Amino acid sequence: QVQLVESGGGLVQAGGSLRLSCSASGRTFRDYSMGWFRQAPGKEREFVAAISRSGGNTYYADFVKGRFTASRDNAKNTGYLQMNSLKPEDTAVYYCAAYAGWSGTRYMQRSIYNYWGQGTQVTVSS
Repeated sequence: QVQLVESGGGLVQAGGSLRLSCSASGRTFRDYSMGWFRQAPGKEREFVAAISRSGGNTYYADFVKGRFTASRDNAKNTGYLQMNSLKPEDTAVYYCAAYAGWSGTRYMQRSIYNYWGQGTQVTVSS
């Protein structure tokens, strides 16, 4: 079992920045690939970013490329999502997720993630 807890959400003006954290406990964090997803009201949960176990590989949804950066510190059992140049359409609940190993090109699929955090609200005002 892996327990994930997100933090760092909040209210920010358009153009601002936030950094989300995902603290993991329960198993060896470095054995798990991580993903970030978000869900806006009335919409399905969508892929935002993924990061490999070592942190050496990252992948992003087109709508956040160049603005968001995923990273991780395995020594601290924590993953991060740095969000810059935020837009009102980025408003959503953001979730971190994890699964053991690395699935290759399936990193965007929610179904491969076994463990999810409770989510943290990000609100971007115009």
